[in-house]
Parts: sequence; C-alpha cells; structure tokens
Amino acid sequence: MEESEAKSEEYYQLMDTRRTVKYFSPDHISFTIIQNIIKAAGTAPSGAHTEPWTYVVVCDPEVKMQIRKIIELDEKQCYAQRTGQRVNKIGKNTDSIWKKDYLTTAPYLILVFKQLYSFQDDSKKKMNFYNEMSVAIAAGILLTAIHYAGLVSLTSTPLNSENEIRKILNRPKNERLVLLVPVGYPAENATVPDLSRKHLSDIMVEI
Repeated sequence: MEESEAKSEEYYQLMDTRRTVKYFSPDHISFTIIQNIIKAAGTAPSGAHTEPWTYVVVCDPEVKMQIRKIIELDEKQCYAQRTGQRVNKIGKNTDSIWKKDYLTTAPYLILVFKQLYSFQDDSKKKMNFYNEMSVAIAAGILLTAIHYAGLVSLTSTPLNSENEIRKILNRPKNERLVLLVPVGYPAENATVPDLSRKHLSDIMVEI
C-alpha cells in the first residue's frame, strides 16, 4: 500500500507540472518517441473494444503549412465576424489572436480522428458506439504520454476546418477530426500560464 501511495503521489506531482505551450522549438524529435506515445494512447479502453481512433502524424513542412493556412483563415474570419469590432475597439492586435505559428514550428502535429463506423470482414458497416467517449479517454492518455516523454503540447479543436483538413490528409468519410495536437520541445523563451488548479474538495465528492 505504501508503494502505491508513493507512486500515486509521484504521478500527481509529475502531471501537476503539465502546461499548455504555444512556443515550440523546431528541434528534431526521434520518430520512435512519437510512435511510443501513440502506442500508449492506443492502450485506452473503448466501447466493445472497437478502438475507434486514427492518429495522423504530420511532419511534412508543406502539409503543416496547408493546415496552418486553413485554420488561420477560419479563425481570422471568425474574429472579424463575431468579435472583430470589440477586439479592435480595445486596441488589441488581432494578428496575435488568430496567427498560429506553432502549427509550422512544432516538429510534429498529431491529429486525432474518431471513427464513426468501421467495416467488418464481409464489408458490412459496423457502428462504433461510444466513439466520442472512447477517443476522449485515449486523447487524455496521449497528452499524459507526451508530458511523460518530456515534450510539450497544445490542444486545439479546429472543428470549423475539419472537412478541409480531412481532405488534405485524405481521410475517409467515416472519420471526424476531434483534436489537433502540436508536439515538440519548448522554445528557450517559452512562457506558460501562471495558473492554479481547483482544490481536491472542489472536484471530488466522497460518499
């Protein structure tokens, strides 16, 4: 029991240092590390063991730039239509809001897709029930594996750009983009939020 308590405390202390990072180093990362991280994510439980996930790893600079342009255009239009006037009124530089330098600076982008359905051996369509929850659990393991490997990440949900990105990556119709995660080492001048987390009493109820 004492060993389990010590391990649980050690793991908590490690994960409490995890932060979202927007400033990445372009330094190379061994692809074996990325493979191990995704293998770890693949250990997640899933409804009826359907394993309804696909991880697309992008390292090609041209493809990363294509993805970046799509996401930046979508976000720029979003701010212009919905919040542009308010943002400009308070004197903020809108470029700093919608520009996503990290999408091309980070050596890898991991795009997490959920599989709405799959095909059996007889080519019959099989619905993947609970695919959303299954992929969400796997994504949590993905993020912890990234942090455990000494890398940093940022979680992005470019859902308005999902169709265009899926076409660029040549993904089938049964897949939907859930999460886009830049992965790499932090830049030397990287800053992270000075945040605090909710107290245990605020997130746990004992009955």
